[in-house]
Amino acid sequence: MRNKYIEAFENAQISEKSIPDFRAGDTLRVAVKIQEGDKSRIQNFEGVCISRRGTGTGESFIVRKIGANSVGVERIFPIYSDSIEEIKVLRHGRVRRAKLFYLRDRRGKAAKIRELRK
Repeated sequence: MRNKYIEAFENAQISEKSIPDFRAGDTLRVAVKIQEGDKSRIQNFEGVCISRRGTGTGESFIVRKIGANSVGVERIFPIYSDSIEEIKVLRHGRVRRAKLFYLRDRRGKAAKIRELRK
């Protein structure tokens, strides 16, 4: 059983931000606010969502992209973080698992995810 005050606070935090409906296998573009000294800018991180975990304000997701020199880069984002400006779903992937950690071992066409057409 959760404390009613904590639950009320979490519900207030959740209602402030609109999060698109996405799941593992979807290609996302996450606009992240980056602070450099006294300046701030927005940098996009685009890749495949390989997992979602947690509930409420503690929910997070992992996005994986192939960076320079074919090196895989993964970032974990808390969904209700203030540093996330926007989450945009670019493609819906057709996958049969909730966690796509097997993509870490794959390169090129082997790591391809089919698109879910609606």
